Amino acid sequence: MTEPKQNKAKVRPPSRRQQEARRRFLRSVGLVIGVSGISLLGFLPMPTEGKRSRLRPPGALSEKDYLAACIKCGQCVQVCPVKAIDLDDIDSGYGLGAAYLTSRDQACDFSCDGLQCVLACPTGALTHSLDYPADTRMGFAKLSNAKDCLAIQGKGFKGTPRGKSYNGLLRFSDIDRWNPIKLSEKEFDLETCDLCVRLCPIEIRITQCKEATKKVDKTAKIERVAERHGNECPPDHAIKLQPIALRNGDTYMKPVILDGCVGCGVCEMVCPTASPAITIDYNEITDIPVPTRSH
Repeated sequence: MTEPKQNKAKVRPPSRRQQEARRRFLRSVGLVIGVSGISLLGFLPMPTEGKRSRLRPPGALSEKDYLAACIKCGQCVQVCPVKAIDLDDIDSGYGLGAAYLTSRDQACDFSCDGLQCVLACPTGALTHSLDYPADTRMGFAKLSNAKDCLAIQGKGFKGTPRGKSYNGLLRFSDIDRWNPIKLSEKEFDLETCDLCVRLCPIEIRITQCKEATKKVDKTAKIERVAERHGNECPPDHAIKLQPIALRNGDTYMKPVILDGCVGCGVCEMVCPTASPAITIDYNEITDIPVPTRSH
């Protein structure tokens, strides 16, 4: 006698859509675990009072408050006339989506005059208490690679600072008062290389203010800003070339960073050597307090 056949339920394999959904779920879980893990290990910055991980835009709060306040909206990115600001991706290991600058690639040259990134920030991550470029405290320049400095070597410079292929932008008032141009479009022929001083936005603004004041009162000795100019002029110099005497009687010129440096990064950006002689330390700022403005 033959036994009756048992009906076995057929198990269908998961459909392609189900397989893909499962893979997406597992990837998401893996990403969450991975990001959490490396954050605990310190590879991603957590909101602490520790050192900055990037050069931040003008007016950035302390790193803890800044990372907590920046919402990655991109408003500061959109209004920057020289396109100096980027938003960090979380997987880069630096910024939790916060805005930052890389001054060697593109510095903040204050082409907007009115600190548009500060005005555009909806959360106050870039504090709205700033009025003028000289009020900012982004960092502080340092002569970190003196041996390569052309001025110290007694050399001049001829040509475009970063070569014809460099796309960085900078404003030159003698060419266009409002719109920055490519640095590669500007030629220089300098007996002694002083690009870091010549192109410093703070130094340029001081010179403009002195010239403007002299036109109003030729007898005036201008050391600080006249109120007739709205106090927008920097009260302190940022950088100069200082002669250094050698024992044999020769002298060389050395870039010296002064109290008025706000850490904008233009000096690092325009330095024509392969490795910039001057770099920005974004964990140090000038000891000079923000100037008191009368409105």
